[in-house]
Amino acid sequence: MHLSELTHPNQLHGLSVPELEQIAAQIRERHLEVVSNSGGHLGPGLGVVELTLALYQTLDLDQDRVIWDVGHQAYPHKLITGRYGDFHTLRQQGGVAGYLKRCESDFDHFGAGHASTSISAALGMAIARDRRGESFKCVAVIGDGALTGGMALEAINHAGHLPNTPLLVVLNDNDMSISPPVGALSTYLNRMRLSPPMQFLSGSVEESVKHLPFMGGELPPELNRLKDSMRRLAVPKVGAVFEELGFTYMGPIDGHDIAEMTRTFQAAHRVGGPVMVHVVTTKGKGYPYAEADQVGYHAQSAFDLATGKARPSKTPKPPSYSKVFGQTLVKLCEQDSTVIGITAAMATGTGLDLLQKAIPSQYVDVGIAEQHAVTLAGGMACEGLKPVVAIYSTFLQRAYDQLIHDIGIQNLPVTFVLDRAGIVGADGPTHQGQYDISYFRAIPNFTVMAPKDESELQRMMVTCLQHNGPTALRIPRGPGEGVPLMEEGWEPLTIGCGETLRQGDDLLIVAYGSMVSRAMATADLLSQKGVQATVVNARFLRPLDQALIHPLARRIEKVVTMEEGALAGGFGAAVLESFNDHDVLVPLLRLGIPDQLVDHATPQQSFEVLGLTPEQMLVRISERFGFDRVHDTLNQPSQTLIQS
Repeated sequence: MHLSELTHPNQLHGLSVPELEQIAAQIRERHLEVVSNSGGHLGPGLGVVELTLALYQTLDLDQDRVIWDVGHQAYPHKLITGRYGDFHTLRQQGGVAGYLKRCESDFDHFGAGHASTSISAALGMAIARDRRGESFKCVAVIGDGALTGGMALEAINHAGHLPNTPLLVVLNDNDMSISPPVGALSTYLNRMRLSPPMQFLSGSVEESVKHLPFMGGELPPELNRLKDSMRRLAVPKVGAVFEELGFTYMGPIDGHDIAEMTRTFQAAHRVGGPVMVHVVTTKGKGYPYAEADQVGYHAQSAFDLATGKARPSKTPKPPSYSKVFGQTLVKLCEQDSTVIGITAAMATGTGLDLLQKAIPSQYVDVGIAEQHAVTLAGGMACEGLKPVVAIYSTFLQRAYDQLIHDIGIQNLPVTFVLDRAGIVGADGPTHQGQYDISYFRAIPNFTVMAPKDESELQRMMVTCLQHNGPTALRIPRGPGEGVPLMEEGWEPLTIGCGETLRQGDDLLIVAYGSMVSRAMATADLLSQKGVQATVVNARFLRPLDQALIHPLARRIEKVVTMEEGALAGGFGAAVLESFNDHDVLVPLLRLGIPDQLVDHATPQQSFEVLGLTPEQMLVRISERFGFDRVHDTLNQPSQTLIQS
């Protein structure tokens, strides 16, 4: 059977191990072919090919539920559940999503883009199953990095308290999340993985035995049983933690041995109650470059399959906001030993890998534990340190209570840098940073800001660290505006003060953060129509520069706000509320993300769908304020119109 013929995972039933290994090779080939052309997550899926095939051999996917934690490890799942033919559209507008989506396939039982949710969801399904008197299996597949998340540990605690509720948790242990996992749990798993019997039985000795002339390339059943017995004998309490929490523990087993995993999963299904099967895999398995650099090849843009190198951009780009932030933080840490950078397993994505390399003593990675990261920073601030917490906007949502309860209410001087704020592109609805403007507006004591370019980012970093209170700074994904940068000596901004970038009497545009450059481009287009706009870079969401904006609004009487975030409770809403509270009764058009999900696409495609390109905003502004009708009637040059 060829992979392209698989339309239902139950077609795997009855295939021999050699046939499944052929399917595995085809999955890796297709996986690499598509991701190298269009980009996407690479290492996670390559590491679970055999695990997926072995697990699905033991399930009836017409009724059994498999919940994949995060979902970026589920590309093999997609390829054997009817999406082979469309897989070339991965992460493209209208194509196959990069994560699981319930609306995409009946086999995607639970969608997720954030880690540590799978055990909770699978347990919820198992409880519902038992209440209805049904008997389908519920399986959660979770990585060791995601297991550091508090939510996963809460779910394990609950499941272990339900001894009569069958639930299978497959721990995909590859010693990685996006960055290498940290903490005591990771150390404990490493002791298991690196124990002498595990190394002996999964290393060169086992391979040597297999290739003896009388072995025929396979370990006989007797030696396989001996292998299991030696493991249990030499590491008698390897699963003690999970067993004490109420789970039946099995493993660790080789995550690339289909036969062994199939036997283990079948045994696990027979146990009843909560079971954990510990599977040791290699992230990036089968592609040498991904195996050698498991962080760099976690996800990739388009790359050359033969060399593993990224395809060069046709046009050079300015450094990313993340890189500028990372470089700036290193400089600030060099100048002040009390500044500490904190990440939640996203060092490379946030630019904190630069600090990790340069000054490791001022760098902290807490693992996938955003709530802990926030309150940890609060404790540091209580004792005189200056913590800078860098977390993606979408992931900081997970620590909202801590932002309010532990930081805001206590008015602690912690700096939050929200990376990937706004439209992020191909990762889809779970990763769009569209809510942080709204959710920060209500938190007490916070000063909230966003730079118009990477130079202003540097000044805002100094502003945050010099402010005696909590601050939040949002930065977009991707390259900066290409403005000149200073290496040090940045002047802080005056908190609550915006700036006027352009003067005009026909329209006031108040833009926030990444939308400032689009506001300027829109003003240029309006100027070509004879409409002259004043453009204000707000800089601050809290406090809003009412002293600047209110007089301009009263004079010009036509106002537009622009933001790369949700309109509901967003920046435009803040301006509108401010106008209402101070009787600035002028028409206002809010441009931003309406009350809808932003699906996977390129950022430019998403901006077009949302009507947020300068050309589209020009049309919406003209329609709202009647500029087309006015200038068609007057038919006069722009200078005359301005003077009038």
